[in-house]
Amino acid sequence: MSKLTHLDSDGRARMVDVSDKPSTAREAVAAGRILMQPETLALAISGQGKKGEVMAVAQLAGVMAAKRTSDLIPMCHPLAISSVKVQVDPSTDGSGLAVTARVKTTGPTGVEMEAMTAVSVALLTLYDMLKAADKAMVIEAVRLISKSGGASGDFQRPEA
Repeated sequence: MSKLTHLDSDGRARMVDVSDKPSTAREAVAAGRILMQPETLALAISGQGKKGEVMAVAQLAGVMAAKRTSDLIPMCHPLAISSVKVQVDPSTDGSGLAVTARVKTTGPTGVEMEAMTAVSVALLTLYDMLKAADKAMVIEAVRLISKSGGASGDFQRPEA
């Protein structure tokens, strides 16, 4: 296992110094899902719930969250994000909703945390907006799908 970059030589938490790193194009894609009853899914897709179009609100919440990641995750750098795209779609197996976020920047550090924060908050927003219909929903599988750019190179999650 490689050295943890957010710990100094004495084991104290620290923000990584990226001042000497070159700015490069960076992109990260993350995904997750929320499982729910078929009736709840139908309600979410219809846009006729008491709180309105839940999928559109969740997408907006994900974009907003990506932009605020450094306020939520202590060692994240504030970034000039150039693009955030959050998509909410019915899962292919009909078990709920799938959320995907794609975040881009040009800078000295990556946007993996911004992509995963966008997915997490979009999923939490879906739960909040649908909980009156289904409190047993389950949020799961929030994960990094891919990242490009930076010294650590590219990453692509193998298909399961």
